[in-house]
Amino acid sequence: MVEDEPALREMLRLSLEGQGFAVRTCADATQAWRSLGEELPDLLLLDWMLPDVSGLDLLRRLRREEPTRELPVILLTARGEEEARVRGFAAGADDYVPKPFSPRELAARIRAVLRRAAPHVAGGRLAYAGLVLDPAAGRVTAHGREVTLGPTEFRLLHFLMGHPERAFTRSQIVNRVWGSAAEVEERTVDVYMRRLRKALGPTGHDRLVQTVRGVGYRFDPAGEGA
Repeated sequence: MVEDEPALREMLRLSLEGQGFAVRTCADATQAWRSLGEELPDLLLLDWMLPDVSGLDLLRRLRREEPTRELPVILLTARGEEEARVRGFAAGADDYVPKPFSPRELAARIRAVLRRAAPHVAGGRLAYAGLVLDPAAGRVTAHGREVTLGPTEFRLLHFLMGHPERAFTRSQIVNRVWGSAAEVEERTVDVYMRRLRKALGPTGHDRLVQTVRGVGYRFDPAGEGA
């Protein structure tokens, strides 16, 4: 959440955390850009009026950059007129919430955007072909048997299972799993992919994590062509 008013920022943080969301806050666009480089969230709440760079300009930059191009963004603003809403959507906002608003309404808007843009986040557990990943519990099971994964392998599997049948380059995987600011070589992805496949091998689920020649990797729920 990027909001420059301290009282509103804290109130929204406490309310959203009370409804089950994990919240990171920033006071301006500069802090937000740095934070996004360290770790991408599932969704960004972005105030239009910020002290350094406007939220609208930050949103346009997010849509130009590969790591954040598809990041769900809800624009928060005191500007409720039609022209402002049109400008917000034209810049790439997924939703537009005029102030004042209730925290309950905002939470409902967040869940609605996540259902459309990131269903793997809104839906909680992911399950394909007997492989189940529970983000809340931090647990992976394969045909009922618990699979032991390190934190990075868990994040990697969560990302891939959340975007089934879509191929990602190594660079995209680094940005989404480690963060664009991380000093991680692309070949490191191959190392962790081998570890992930080894952990999934005993139940045959390693076939779901596939190498796409000339591109990178994908998660195929059908396990064909692995």
